[in-house]
Amino acid sequence: MEFACSVKDLTRSYGGLKALAGISFDIKPGEVFGLIGPNGSGKTTTLRIVSTLLRPSSGEVCVFGINVAEKPGDVRRLLSYLPEDAGAYKNLSGLDYLRFMATFYTEDNRDRDRMVERGMELADLGQRIKSRVKTYSKGMARKLLLARALMTKPRLAILDEPTSGLDVSNSMGIRNRVREYARDGTTVLLSSHNMLEVEFLSDRVALINQGEIIETGAPEELKQKHGCRNLEEVFLKMEHL
Repeated sequence: MEFACSVKDLTRSYGGLKALAGISFDIKPGEVFGLIGPNGSGKTTTLRIVSTLLRPSSGEVCVFGINVAEKPGDVRRLLSYLPEDAGAYKNLSGLDYLRFMATFYTEDNRDRDRMVERGMELADLGQRIKSRVKTYSKGMARKLLLARALMTKPRLAILDEPTSGLDVSNSMGIRNRVREYARDGTTVLLSSHNMLEVEFLSDRVALINQGEIIETGAPEELKQKHGCRNLEEVFLKMEHL
């Protein structure tokens, strides 16, 4: 099987600080894979390496068989990355922002129009899509940014804390859109410190702590294996082993 993403013995150091200490995991095509752990555990560093924004100190990462360090340009054509701290151009309307971003992915006017229509549907902002981004609430802006990430129909969508700071209603909307796209064939790698949310979303998860993966598996399997009610309890149990 060709994995959508394969990570082998990945390390990353910042000076004398080792952010990743040799982690490994594989993601199957069409799978939602959650990387969960506390702040500072290495989640964002991992996503930045997979998305070609950081080079690994050692180890190997491949996206659909392509090495991210050797052929980053080829990898970028296959994925879309939504950072936790992403922002949109505040003086553009939501619609103009989607149109602008679509120009980076296709030169064909019809393809671009279809992509923007898909983005508008994903954002689900109604007439507010024509308002300037600077007038948006945090939830509206995050929905727009998720629409930008998914409207290109990437083979791999990388989402860092996709619902960070959002209320229950907006969080549920974003989770539903992620699941819809996964059902349509997009592979999703997401990270969050919200373990209950990732439990709801993910087919499989990796628990990461201090740059090391301490457990991997399907949420239900991990809960049964460790006799826990949820992934938060699994993490706490594994953390103290």
